[in-house]
Amino acid sequence: MKRRFEIDAESLPDLPGMMLVTVEALKDLGGSATIQELDEKVIELEGVTEAEQAFTMPGDGNRPRVNYYLAWARTYLKRGNALVNSSRGVWALTKSGAVIRSFDETRAIYEQVSLEERERARAKRQAAKAAETDAVEPVDDSPEETKDWKSSLLAVLGKMPPDAFERLSQRLLREAGFTKVEVRGKSGDGGIDGVGVLRVNLVSFQIYFQCKRWKGSVSSKEIRDFRGALQGRADKGLFITTGHFTSQASDEATRDGAIAIDLIDGDRLCDLLKENHLGVETEMIERVRVQSDWFERI
Repeated sequence: MKRRFEIDAESLPDLPGMMLVTVEALKDLGGSATIQELDEKVIELEGVTEAEQAFTMPGDGNRPRVNYYLAWARTYLKRGNALVNSSRGVWALTKSGAVIRSFDETRAIYEQVSLEERERARAKRQAAKAAETDAVEPVDDSPEETKDWKSSLLAVLGKMPPDAFERLSQRLLREAGFTKVEVRGKSGDGGIDGVGVLRVNLVSFQIYFQCKRWKGSVSSKEIRDFRGALQGRADKGLFITTGHFTSQASDEATRDGAIAIDLIDGDRLCDLLKENHLGVETEMIERVRVQSDWFERI
């Protein structure tokens, strides 16, 4: 089957094609999915290779190009009333989205939304010129789920020395309920950086972990290598990285008959650091806007 979009290091992919595959992926997944489930399903349907998944956005070595543009595809579909998303990051087809069948339909949505965005930007520029004292919202030129704070945090994590990142991972696991967390990164232990004990009710599990600062994608090979180091030692592993995992790496991590490995990528790592207040603060900022036209009506 001919692919609906291609990913390379520089070119803009066919967004209407991405939009169509996104709709098809959601249908295959029962009409709703998390971002990770949806991205992985699109990659599976299109046969996107690990090499293609390794291409990243300029200036942001941790954001894969395919995931970035798939976020844009979802944004266009949402603005075209074909998708909705919840506060928990679950995306779902609307009634109109469920009946989309062709590239022409997604291209029409793309063109209509693009036209509306240009008109909205033009109106904002005109309003800014007419009332320079009024606060004007900047035009949003990024996908809706893009979070700038995560890019900043990942940049900080990427500059940490390896042993400091291991200590951070150790602290995070302790905050998450692990006990007896020991870092073994300097022992040359076959890719194992540490071990901890997680108690669930009356049962305890010894879990070995690997924590790596990583730019770009972690492939299935890294998962297999880590699993090889776990053989005969543990029933479960944990791989923590500042990068992202290819869909093939995710499949390998849960392969039937093999030691299960849980994955924490850069995006999830940021969420966990935020949830546990480790180097990330959330501030509520008051915004004051002067409405000059209100005073003119007095």
